[in-house]
Amino acid sequence: MIDEKKAVFSIGIAAQMLGVHPRTLRIYEEEGLIAPLRKKRWRYYTMNDIQWIECLREMIHVHGVSIAAVKKLLQYTPCWNITDCPFEKRKQCTAFMANALIPKRIERQKIKKAA
Repeated sequence: MIDEKKAVFSIGIAAQMLGVHPRTLRIYEEEGLIAPLRKKRWRYYTMNDIQWIECLREMIHVHGVSIAAVKKLLQYTPCWNITDCPFEKRKQCTAFMANALIPKRIERQKIKKAA
């Protein structure tokens, strides 16, 4: 399994994984929405970056939020509040999990109810 925090994908591979043109990723970087690892001229993306870009694209293309609006909104609230992600999707989101916003007791309660 690939370490989600290790930058291993070039811009071409990342663009292909996301189904976008590499220029799209450069625009997001220029706008300050992503910050891939830079080694001289080369950009490298992590799995976390890929997941964030998927969320970013959902905000822009599904919910119709402009790039300028995304930047402004992210100053005040996390992305999952903008896109209203379902809980199951949030559990897979590295940004959500990294912020420790899922208390362990909630997870335990969900497991107990399932049993």
